[in-house]
Amino acid sequence: MDKNEIAAFFADYFDKHFDEILADLSEIIGIESIADEDAAVRPFGEGSAKALAWGEAKLKELGMTTKNFDNYAVRGDYTADEEPVLGVLAHLDTVPVSSNWSFDPFTLTQKDGVLYGRGTIDDKGPATAVIWAVRAIRELGLPMKNFRVIFGGDEENGCKDMEYYEKCESFPKMVFTPDGSFPVLNCEKGLVHITFSAPFEDGEISAIDAGMALNAIPDRCKVRYADGREVTFEGQSAHGSRPENGDNAVTKFLDGYDGENALLCGLKKLFPHGEFDGAACGLGFEDEISGKMTCALTVLKTDSGRLCGGADIRFPIDRSYAEISGIIKNALTAAGFTTDMCDGMEPHYVDENSDFVQALLRVYERVKGEKGYCIAEGGITYVHNTEGAVAFGAEFPWENNNMHGDDEHISVETFKYNLNMYANAIAELCMK
Repeated sequence: MDKNEIAAFFADYFDKHFDEILADLSEIIGIESIADEDAAVRPFGEGSAKALAWGEAKLKELGMTTKNFDNYAVRGDYTADEEPVLGVLAHLDTVPVSSNWSFDPFTLTQKDGVLYGRGTIDDKGPATAVIWAVRAIRELGLPMKNFRVIFGGDEENGCKDMEYYEKCESFPKMVFTPDGSFPVLNCEKGLVHITFSAPFEDGEISAIDAGMALNAIPDRCKVRYADGREVTFEGQSAHGSRPENGDNAVTKFLDGYDGENALLCGLKKLFPHGEFDGAACGLGFEDEISGKMTCALTVLKTDSGRLCGGADIRFPIDRSYAEISGIIKNALTAAGFTTDMCDGMEPHYVDENSDFVQALLRVYERVKGEKGYCIAEGGITYVHNTEGAVAFGAEFPWENNNMHGDDEHISVETFKYNLNMYANAIAELCMK
């Protein structure tokens, strides 16, 4: 069979088995796998462990040789008699959910050609697509070199799962993750996550509560006033790396704040509502390859007499973590805050002319019928710290699937593209 005939087989196979594929996706969406490092079940809580057990069971069903890495991660090898030439890496943990969903976030809901549920785009839907890509390859009986599928349980909290995994075994030379965008995401901006606080006493405001995670734009900011009145400022959630896709409820509150509290006035000046590049903080950088940086105030709470905040920053590949973290620390210090935590990652870049990237672009063109190209994003994918690795899907650059937000979803059309992309990619890279 030539490659076009193989692609046609895959497309037909997935159409015939689509109800079964959705049944598998429904199972994993139903597992609440929000990683929790403080949970009694180590290392990331019962939900993460259950999700990994589900993933390992599915890999075993495919005849893969599996291994569980102490509930940090699981993996399956297609054959057991040779080293893998390719790794496909996906995560089965998710970010938390708010109470503002239109559907039960842990029940797969299909409506008007769209699949809703926490993890449908990040990363349970793509992981399910990978499983069925392997099943289709096995069904077709293609002669394959060994490849490895790896599922982790802590991507959303900083990838401690992969830190542990890499202590046990190394990644294959080629690795892609369905944790970004098509066609091929070969350039990822650097990351700064910072939290800060200061003593807070205010005669007008008694409590503030906004933000669930540093990497998510807050959709609600609850403010309780000294007279007992409570006001909720509402916005629209989005991924922290794409603040322009949301409506930040924290900066909306600050935008309308006309009081005299120095801390709140300082934050209002540093994080103007509707500004996304951090220019008011002294940032605002961009470069030709990675484009404009982003900066978002994502957390603001009162706790034990202190005003506590957090920000998400994604910076271009021509800048360094030391430079960006130094600028934001200085800006917050000048506004009266103490830095409590500052962490991050340097940018990640893979040459678009590499044989690996070019192979993935050929697959994209064959499946999508459009010219492939490389893209840069602010989102930190699962392979950000893996040399030579790239993201291949799972969404298209023009889509807004509410990743990390309310009503996270993937269209049926895009999900089917996931299935076909991954089956064809694995065949392209591993067929003997």
